[in-house]
Parts: sequence; C-alpha cells; structure tokens
Amino acid sequence: MENSKYSLVYRIIHFAMSILFLLLLGTIFLKFTWLNKSNVAAIIQSFLSDTDLKLSQEQLFDVAKMIRQPMMDWHNYIGYALVGLFAVRFVLPLFGKIKFQNPFDKSLTKRMRFQKILYLVFYVCTLVSLISGVLIELGPADYKELMKDIHALSIYYLIPFVVIHIAGVLMGEFTDQKGIISRIVNGTEEEK
Repeated sequence: MENSKYSLVYRIIHFAMSILFLLLLGTIFLKFTWLNKSNVAAIIQSFLSDTDLKLSQEQLFDVAKMIRQPMMDWHNYIGYALVGLFAVRFVLPLFGKIKFQNPFDKSLTKRMRFQKILYLVFYVCTLVSLISGVLIELGPADYKELMKDIHALSIYYLIPFVVIHIAGVLMGEFTDQKGIISRIVNGTEEEK
C-alpha cells in the first residue's frame, strides 16, 4: 500500500474543506431539528396564546423562517467558501502543487482503485451540491425549486462519505497504512 506524503497546501485544503463540511452539516442539522420551521412556529404560537395577537399557520412559518434566516445566511457563506476551496483544490494539480489521483491507473490495487473511485464519486456529488446551491441563490427563478430538490439530496451522500472516510482512515491506520493520521496532520510519519 502506498504511504503518501501530504504537502502543506494539500493538508490545509483538506482540513479547511473538512471544517466547512462539518459546519454545513451543523446548519442542516439545526434546520431539520431544533430550528425546524414547525418547531419554531409552535414556540411562537405558544407565546402568542397569552396575548391578543393571532397569526395564521402560514404567517407563523414566515416568522419562523425569518428567525432562522441568519443561520441559513451562514450556510450560504460557508457554501461559497467551499466553492472557492473546491476550485483551488482542482486548479492546484495543474501547477504541480497537488498530485492528481487517477483511479484508472493500471498499477493500482483493487483497494486503492476503490478508494480513488470513491473519492471521484464524492467530488462529483460535491460538485453537483455546490452548483445547485449557487444556482438556488444566483440562478434563474424558473429552476429554483428543481435546484432546491437536487441540493437537498446532498445530505444523502455526505454523511455516508464522512463515515466511510473516517472508518477507512482508521482501518488504514491499524492495518497497512500505519502513520496515515500523522502524515495528514504533519506531512510525515510520526517520529518513533
């Protein structure tokens, strides 16, 4: 199994993208749990029940969406930052700063080929997520609902990928790629 050295540029991009993905997952988690529009609308309705004010369910949902809008703004800002990092990640191989990993290289083992194909699938799915997210915000209104539907599917590849990625790294660390965690953190194998 190959023992790659990871350049400083690669490691910075890797961890920056990881942090941004986790922050995006955080906003998605909040949107669908505690800050769900129905939950927030119920809290508002409960508060208003002690007053003379009455709002329709639609109005309650509108107020709930306004309350969580700052969080969704952060979701968008994080998404834009991820678009930038993603672009940098794929431009750097052109300048020799990061090695392009070809999943179709004949010299790869089946396991390595599987890993690289899995990353390729991840990058394609991420690209679709990023493009659909940008089109929701900046694209034509005619396609906004379609883009929202496509973008919502992002969660279905991201969480499994994170789990598979972490499991694969741990499996590698404890089998034939000892020191992989040390190399991705500091670029070389841990001194023994």
